[in-house]
Amino acid sequence: MKGEIEISVVLPAHNEAERIAEAVKQTKQSLDKISSSFEILIAEDGSTDGTAEIARRIEAEELCVLHIHGAERLGKGKALSRAFTQANGGIIAFIDVDLSTDMKHLEELVEAIRSEGYDFAIGSRLLKGSEVTRSFKRTVMSTVYNLLVRTVLKSKIRDHQCGFKSFRRQSLLNILEKVEDELWFWDTELLVRAQRKGCKVKEIPIKWDEKGDTKVETFKDGLRMFSKIIKLYYQLR
Repeated sequence: MKGEIEISVVLPAHNEAERIAEAVKQTKQSLDKISSSFEILIAEDGSTDGTAEIARRIEAEELCVLHIHGAERLGKGKALSRAFTQANGGIIAFIDVDLSTDMKHLEELVEAIRSEGYDFAIGSRLLKGSEVTRSFKRTVMSTVYNLLVRTVLKSKIRDHQCGFKSFRRQSLLNILEKVEDELWFWDTELLVRAQRKGCKVKEIPIKWDEKGDTKVETFKDGLRMFSKIIKLYYQLR
């Protein structure tokens, strides 16, 4: 039955063969300290590097792990949405498998939903108190992007794109069906629509250390960011 498990954590994985096993291990260790009722869903999205095979092995070895296989790549937003609808937890979260966010914050993410009455809780790299190590290019892009979202879409959130979020199940599902973007803008659209519907959102300052090389192309991605923001602005009008 949906909701019988307390916490579901989704790990989005596209070509993450080198990281997925460690991500599952650390997520399970963190959840063991928080709850006796949880599941970990590997939302494997059209991987071609052996991630699917590793995920199947982990699923066979760990009773708390469910592997959701995607033969063709859907994109981050669509893959997450699919996993969320299959999750059983009353609290649903997702964590980027590079584990850039210090896992010590997972309990804060859960408690915001479990005991503080929030609908959504999100890690923020742009709040006072956050400890962030990242490239200059990504810092500038993130700052400008989030400023545009706050200005154009009237969001009160500082950091829309951090891959460290939790949700009250029903609050998430009520918004999820209205989210149209299937790729990287998915997070932003979800959070903007949630605020418009009156959902209570808590931002948590985090320790965050950039992992891997950035694939940001400043001019091209800047135009794409702006076009997505403007499109949502007109949709919401």
